[in-house]
Amino acid sequence: MSDAAKPRLRVATTSLAGCFGCHMSLLDIDERLFELLEHIEFDRTPLTDIKHCGPCDVGLIEGGICNADNVDVLHEFRSNCKILVAVGACAVNGGLPAQRNHLDLGACLQEVYVTEPSLESGCIPNDPELPLLLDKVHPLHEVVKIDYFLPGCPPPADAIWKFLTDLLAGHTPHLGHGLIHYD
Repeated sequence: MSDAAKPRLRVATTSLAGCFGCHMSLLDIDERLFELLEHIEFDRTPLTDIKHCGPCDVGLIEGGICNADNVDVLHEFRSNCKILVAVGACAVNGGLPAQRNHLDLGACLQEVYVTEPSLESGCIPNDPELPLLLDKVHPLHEVVKIDYFLPGCPPPADAIWKFLTDLLAGHTPHLGHGLIHYD
């Protein structure tokens, strides 16, 4: 089958409890995105504004799990994506959001919303529209099976490019020295 006749891979992305830096690294692929778009089709992603993940070949998820909505989105991705990839430090190990794990959640909320000196009469948000916070921030693999891990804060654009092009070529992704950063 020629390249032109090959079906395009369906790719979905989302950001959970993180900073969106991993999506910025995806965009930092720059003009290579045009080449990539000849071989992939985006499903749910901030680039398409599609709200739910449909059947996909690859799901790229940045951010850890800090609330009930994150858990629901992660389960939706796992059930709809053949390959699920934890992208970045927050997805791989909880990252910066997990720094609150050694604190009592109630005390943390009290400090941030009520006793912070700049707040005169603050209160902890309590609205049914807000997702229920978890006591701890979890990396993705503690909630669902993850097929690949792309570490970094964020992973460099070249690592994301290499990962995706390896998948497109039908190879097991392999990131050599220089493409994986733990800083």
